[in-house]
Amino acid sequence: MFKLLKEIDKLKSEIKKLRPLSVNELRQIKEYYRIGLTYSSNAIEGNSLTESETKIVLEEGITIGGKPLKDYYEAIGHSDGYDFIHTLAKEKKITESNIKKLHKLFYQKIDISKAGIYRKEKIFISGSKYSMPSPEKIKSLMKELMNYLVKIRAACHPVEFAAKLHKEFVFIHPFIDGNGRVARLLMNLVLLQESYNIVIIPLILRNDYIKFLENAHKDETEFIKFIAECVRESQKDYLRLLKD
Repeated sequence: MFKLLKEIDKLKSEIKKLRPLSVNELRQIKEYYRIGLTYSSNAIEGNSLTESETKIVLEEGITIGGKPLKDYYEAIGHSDGYDFIHTLAKEKKITESNIKKLHKLFYQKIDISKAGIYRKEKIFISGSKYSMPSPEKIKSLMKELMNYLVKIRAACHPVEFAAKLHKEFVFIHPFIDGNGRVARLLMNLVLLQESYNIVIIPLILRNDYIKFLENAHKDETEFIKFIAECVRESQKDYLRLLKD
């Protein structure tokens, strides 16, 4: 793991040498990852839009014939959440109010009554042998999470911290839906705050991602390593874009 993190930091240094980017380059990079992250994060959760259809939805604002309206709303909502994490990139903290706002932006077109509101119902995750916390425990668990994050941020490598935040948030599952999307946006918020670039978990790795996350209930090592490998590959992709 140490070797992998060292490689990640070396790639980060290579990226830094190519900066600053022009306003136009920054805009294009941001839009490139808006589409890629929105597509992949939604697809992991079963959204049927292809990457090209996601691009059409986000750039032209039109629905895709034959596709559920919910899939369209998820793309728009995720894009709004993506914009929001960029507004928080200069801060070095994660707040409970920002998490709620992030979920509200993602979910408000789907169900405004539950957007940014902690769930009041029990939920069950198909394929998982672990039960989710009961609704009455969520507020206290989220307070504990905020305190935990403050303690470990300084003690962890930023990539490890981002992965731990993702894992702990998903294990609480505070919202009725959209927790995975919010977790991946929060993970990317940490990376942006620490001057790393956006990480995308490819759809082809969905099974590994779910397996390692499930195993993280007992041992988080594989999951953190998996996220770190995704960060490394995203950095290589970023360098390719800049050099091309």
